[in-house]
Amino acid sequence: MTFSLEKIQEALGTHAFDGWLMCDFRGRNDIVLHILGYESDRIGTRRWFYWIPARGTPRKICHRIEPHSLDGYPGERTLYLSWQELHASLREALQGCRCVAMEYSPNNQIPYVSLVDAGTVELVRSMGVEVASSADLVQQFEAVWDAEQVRMHREAAERLMAVKDEAFARVGEALRRGREIQEYEVQQMIWRAFSEHGMTADHPPIVAVNERASDPHFAPTAENTRPIRPGDVLLIDLWAKLDRPRAVYADATWMAFAGDEVPEQVERIFQIVYRAQQAAYRLIRERHEHGKEVFGWEADRAARSVIEEAGYGKFFIHRTGHSIGYEVHGNGCNLDDLETRDERRLLPGTGFSIEPGIYLNTFGVRSEIDVYYDPR
Repeated sequence: MTFSLEKIQEALGTHAFDGWLMCDFRGRNDIVLHILGYESDRIGTRRWFYWIPARGTPRKICHRIEPHSLDGYPGERTLYLSWQELHASLREALQGCRCVAMEYSPNNQIPYVSLVDAGTVELVRSMGVEVASSADLVQQFEAVWDAEQVRMHREAAERLMAVKDEAFARVGEALRRGREIQEYEVQQMIWRAFSEHGMTADHPPIVAVNERASDPHFAPTAENTRPIRPGDVLLIDLWAKLDRPRAVYADATWMAFAGDEVPEQVERIFQIVYRAQQAAYRLIRERHEHGKEVFGWEADRAARSVIEEAGYGKFFIHRTGHSIGYEVHGNGCNLDDLETRDERRLLPGTGFSIEPGIYLNTFGVRSEIDVYYDPR
């Protein structure tokens, strides 16, 4: 990502903020570091603040031991040594401000962007300045894909589907020949295939049978693996991105039944999950087609209502979808009115998953697709 003061100040002009107060201590605020394109070998041991006003010249506040912390970024530099000098420098930089954006979320409602510690927020407020969440700014500068990233996502998705097909084919062949095949064996096959297809991921995929598919984060290992047998419900959740700079993830979950005819209960649960997924998708698509905003919590509610009306609400135990970016769980808007109430709007140019699920004692079902919210 290339830092652009002009674009940030342009974005600030659309919000009721006097500016964006960026800060870091020992690399803790990874969102700001990524937006700035900050190189990891520059991370030091002292606090720095980077004040970007909605209009005017930025201010860089750095410790005297690490005076070059913000070299290369536009603005006037102030050096501090004591905490008193730091406070005075901040007070001077924020003079006349009423409200600044920081990586903070009221009541920790969106924990993904709540990275500035409470003490720093208290310090800024003690200067008579209100602190507001930078969540929408973060989404704009952290979660929006450019044209190249859209192409890389689509290419990753195609390769991911090829790997998925290989995995299910391997299971089917083993079952037809009467050869035992384990969850872990399939997981490792997929893991190797990522590299063979020029992809990388942060973690091996989920391969789970029956009640294990009801654990959304189940991870098969060499020690806990089970065989996949005729009559089993099989879930494969796999995510990866191209092994290239600036690539973004693709993420999908597919289900299968190891047999000739899917049992009535399994088919019924899958159809409920599918209808829930499509309800969220239709809401998003219709709003997009009519140029209307849609908020993360609304999309979650659209899917969740279908499952609740079918009588399985207590078995849908996670949000409907998550932002997708450089990390498989990105920093944009999530489809969530369960774990959090994500009141951010889905932003044009962002990608996210829609993945409702129903998790019973005997088997679990999840269906996951990726959606790109194309700018109009």
